[in-house]
Amino acid sequence: MKRLKILLISFLLLPINVLAYSEYIIPGGETLGIEINSDGIMVIGFYQINGKFNKGNPVIKSGDYITAINGEEVGTVDELTKVIEKFIGNGEVEVTYNRNGKSKTSKLELVKDGDIYKTGLYVKDTITGIGTLSYIDPETKVFGALGHEIVESNTNSVVEIKSGMIFRNYITSIDKSSNGIPGSKNAKFYYDTVYGKIIKNTNVGIYGIYDAVLPNKELYEVAEPSEVKIGPATIYTVLDGEEVNSYSIEITAISETSDIKNISFIIDDEELLSKTGGVVQGMSGSPIIQNDMIIGAVTHVVIDNPTTGYGIFITTMLEEGEK
Repeated sequence: MKRLKILLISFLLLPINVLAYSEYIIPGGETLGIEINSDGIMVIGFYQINGKFNKGNPVIKSGDYITAINGEEVGTVDELTKVIEKFIGNGEVEVTYNRNGKSKTSKLELVKDGDIYKTGLYVKDTITGIGTLSYIDPETKVFGALGHEIVESNTNSVVEIKSGMIFRNYITSIDKSSNGIPGSKNAKFYYDTVYGKIIKNTNVGIYGIYDAVLPNKELYEVAEPSEVKIGPATIYTVLDGEEVNSYSIEITAISETSDIKNISFIIDDEELLSKTGGVVQGMSGSPIIQNDMIIGAVTHVVIDNPTTGYGIFITTMLEEGEK
């Protein structure tokens, strides 16, 4: 009997899983300016010096992140340039860089071109773009946006983030999508009006803390994947200026096995189609509403038919946001 009591007590002490996110959240739809600073200086390509590529750079590849030169840490392109200038007389430097999470080192020859020494590397430390806010949790102030990762366009690699921010954005025009050619939102950036800081860049969206005053909007109940149905729904997004409007879609298929392409849909809103031709770049993250519940967010366009697209379950984003 005594042994039975001990086992029972041990069982009761096991943790109970509870939802970390709120059952009712603030829907997004606002277009955001997005700026992220990479964790290291991204190598995005190579250029020729004196008509040739630098053979003193046989190891470094596009997608690597430079973190130090001759043992001195560097975090921006400006810091990289200043440190290399200190060692120009040596003719080469030792580069420390990250590749797939592992630190490596390599010698890099500095090639003289006229009066200037060059590395042959194209690098960047910041990425700026636009996307759409998906939600804000009113209790934790955690926000989620995009519904997919941010990648560096030249290398098509996921950006390892050190810091970032979301800020005010004003849509000035839209390049319409057509079959085979995705369109895009064009915007004016207001860097001085920051809404929050980005903490992580994941395959299911970007997440952080919303530092500004919370929008005064109706809260929507969070739908479980089992509550999402084939049939009519709406998306919230901005097509002009900063005004969020709702547009009708038809959900055609649901998948609980895909990581991010959970909801297949067709845009049937004539106003949206006339202005955009379908899903456009910058629309990623637009929340999807059905039966007065927030069910997901737009993530992808079908390039060959931009009137169709995919969305991610909102629960997937909420779970990632609270990790």
